[in-house]
Amino acid sequence: MKRHLQFTADGSHTIQIDELNVTYHSKHGAIQESQHVFIDAGIRYLHEAKQLNEYHILEMGFGTGLNTLLTAIFSDQLDLRINYHSIEAFPLTTNEVSSLNYGNLLQQESIFSLLHTANWNIATTVHQKLELYKHLCKLDAFVTEEKFNLIYYDAFAPTAQPELWTVEVFEKLYHLLKPEGILVTYCSKGVVRRAMEAAGFRVTKLQGPPGKREMVRAFRDH
Repeated sequence: MKRHLQFTADGSHTIQIDELNVTYHSKHGAIQESQHVFIDAGIRYLHEAKQLNEYHILEMGFGTGLNTLLTAIFSDQLDLRINYHSIEAFPLTTNEVSSLNYGNLLQQESIFSLLHTANWNIATTVHQKLELYKHLCKLDAFVTEEKFNLIYYDAFAPTAQPELWTVEVFEKLYHLLKPEGILVTYCSKGVVRRAMEAAGFRVTKLQGPPGKREMVRAFRDH
């Protein structure tokens, strides 16, 4: 698949895949979207509710590493320990990573570089209290004994990868969460919400990031 760089409305980059007609992040602002969906509605919301010292996070779609970088920044601000697992089947090339401007815009060049140079399929401490484990595989091949407080679900849209938005997928994710764990995603399509509910989640709609009306926060209550 051919990928090329694009600027978004907040000045940060995204990557376009023409064959799938998708981008890795919103054209209305890559950093704004990730901050809103995964940090503010995800880890910040969870920490305000739980006040734990350590969180276990699973991310579906390592991609550009932006969500991981923002999580590292958040963990540093609040002095939280983060055990972070991320799944990616098609990593960016070294040249693609070096072209992204997140490290520069967020003044975290060294951390951003470490996220991408960390070895696959092995735990690596990349930033003070953040331990990163990047899994080079597809979601259906992902196996772990870990249970997570929080899932960032950042797969490509259902129009591009419908197989990643099924009841079966959300059943797997439901059982990867600890009781009272949550899943956050930018996608709020009715078919996706119904699949989550069929898998056992309690689904809530929230205001979306710039350019998007709604997003979803889903709960495993038991």
